[in-house]
Amino acid sequence: MKKTTVTDNDHENVQALAENLRDTIGKFVRAVRCQAGTPTTAQGETLAFLERNGPASIATLAENRGVKHQSMRLVIAKLEENSLITQTPDPKDGRSQLITLTRKGQAENATARKARTLWLSEVLSTRMSARERTLLGEALPILQKITGLD
Repeated sequence: MKKTTVTDNDHENVQALAENLRDTIGKFVRAVRCQAGTPTTAQGETLAFLERNGPASIATLAENRGVKHQSMRLVIAKLEENSLITQTPDPKDGRSQLITLTRKGQAENATARKARTLWLSEVLSTRMSARERTLLGEALPILQKITGLD
């Protein structure tokens, strides 16, 4: 296998690409959420995490969001008040509770996801050419590779 040598110039180009990609994707995510009327919140992100990963402890949820346990307890209390989650004893640790999405919580996630998809579909069909949509489709495997979803 041929060994590649990274020059200082290559390194600078990669750093610039990484910064531009990070900035652009961040703006993209914020724009989709904002324009679709589903702005990010601690509650929304917690519901999405539970949907992706299944039941979790408050400690796990706090760690995922990078907040203190007490802060996550406030988020969980609000979600429970709105019947979006339930708490049940953790069978592996009787001192801990597992947080689980309710059907209402699942529906809330689905509604937000649908709103974002509809807004993005509208933008792609009205503001992008067929060629631009093709290019975006071709770039998805690269982005998936970066995020480990491939």
